[in-house]
Amino acid sequence: MNQTASDNAEEFGFRQGDLVQEWLWDDDVDDSIREKIEKLTNEDLVDEEYDSAVDGAIIWWRDGDDEDELSDTIVDAYAVLGDDGPLWVLTPKPGREGAPSPSTVQNAAKTAGMNAATPLTVSDDWNGILLRAFGKGR
Repeated sequence: MNQTASDNAEEFGFRQGDLVQEWLWDDDVDDSIREKIEKLTNEDLVDEEYDSAVDGAIIWWRDGDDEDELSDTIVDAYAVLGDDGPLWVLTPKPGREGAPSPSTVQNAAKTAGMNAATPLTVSDDWNGILLRAFGKGR
């Protein structure tokens, strides 16, 4: 059963002052999610070109994109996370345009050496899946 997002984005595990990197942004993303994260952290999101350490990351993922690219993006995003910060893959909900099959994120995460949690509802149209490195508890 999916959990439901809060109004203030605390479910992402980000805190005030955290620098969060955003990967694979496109014009179909849910700006309300971005705004909630920026309000919570009091920092602007940085894009995938940012090359210093960050405190967390979100990856926007849609069906039709190359699954190998998702694995590579997960590896790249994890490489710049400090202290094992939260790493989320955001996907359109089932039934929405671009919704991937449930196994797509699971398989890409496994290929990248990560475990994928149960999806969390983060907006009306998007789910979030928290990833953790194998052997890392929370």
